[in-house]
Amino acid sequence: MPESIRFTLNAKPVTITAEGDRNLLSVLRTDLGLTGPKFGCGEGICGSCTILLNNEPVRSCQMKVKDVEGASIVTIEGLAKDGALHPLQNAFIAHDALQCGYCTPGMILTAHGFLSHTPNPTREETIAAMEDNLCRCGAHKRIVEAIQDAAKTMKGGQAS
Repeated sequence: MPESIRFTLNAKPVTITAEGDRNLLSVLRTDLGLTGPKFGCGEGICGSCTILLNNEPVRSCQMKVKDVEGASIVTIEGLAKDGALHPLQNAFIAHDALQCGYCTPGMILTAHGFLSHTPNPTREETIAAMEDNLCRCGAHKRIVEAIQDAAKTMKGGQAS
């Protein structure tokens, strides 16, 4: 039976009526029209559906929409502020770390969560943190470089 579910999405309050057991990725894409989170594997392995849930990266294909009641969700569409790209987005562009772009939103949001806990990561820490996000284009080297560069720009893990 459909239920009313309230949460914050990209800094705006949202109320939807949906079957609570639907997966969050489907609701974000189909009901709310967001195309940033992508369907990749559907099993939480590839990372293309990653969003920030209460500032932590999670795989939206593995979440039930009823489990986000009262939560704060950020998708790639909500990362920029006042028309200015987030330092991670700028770094991905500067390092050409987004070949086809399919994995990019998940990569950036995973990196965002990582940098919020590890503001000055080593290259090895960055590689380990991003290991579970897959890029079929093979841009991993540039992705790591972009994250390392963004960490410096973000000054302690906080966006400017």
